[in-house]
Amino acid sequence: MVLPLSPEWIPGSSYTYAWVAMDNQGYLAKMYNNNSGWLPKVLLSIPEIKLYLDDLSEYIDGESEKYNNKINKNANYIVDLYSSYTYRKYDKPKIIKEFDFELKKWDGNHSDAGIGAKMGMFLFEALNELYEDYPVGYEGETKTGDYFRFIVPTIYATIEDIPEELRKYIVVSDSLDFTKDRLLDNNKISDYFTRMYSE
Repeated sequence: MVLPLSPEWIPGSSYTYAWVAMDNQGYLAKMYNNNSGWLPKVLLSIPEIKLYLDDLSEYIDGESEKYNNKINKNANYIVDLYSSYTYRKYDKPKIIKEFDFELKKWDGNHSDAGIGAKMGMFLFEALNELYEDYPVGYEGETKTGDYFRFIVPTIYATIEDIPEELRKYIVVSDSLDFTKDRLLDNNKISDYFTRMYSE
């Protein structure tokens, strides 16, 4: 059973939610909770928030029927940390080779690399509780639900790249810098992200 997003929601429903965050530099990141990561309380307090998260995610992925996404930074991307489980048969060069192929095949849409290269956004993913997962390349301790920095863009998106109607559904951190912070403690998600974007 998938629990609806509300202040009472808890992770672990075998459903992945995608949400969008802004750091203290104004840089944007797409966040995948992978069944296990918490979502900020300030986000969960918005009625029917899942509908707006879907709209944001579909826009970023080039799949929206409501919002035309013409953004293409024509940038590159960097694979930073990656899931030991998802890519258990890969090393970083093989991941990059596959991602480069996907970028060409789909023009940056529908791909993790496209979030960085086409949209100019960072990508963070949470460690999944279903697997003995850890972020390859990170030397510190981690736990289920911690968000790790997967994709780093070489040119950064700004809030102007997001449709005006959707900007208010972006969660903001006044303490994080996505260019420096590679791992986000799952227990502190609501401490990191305390407010919604406003003009």
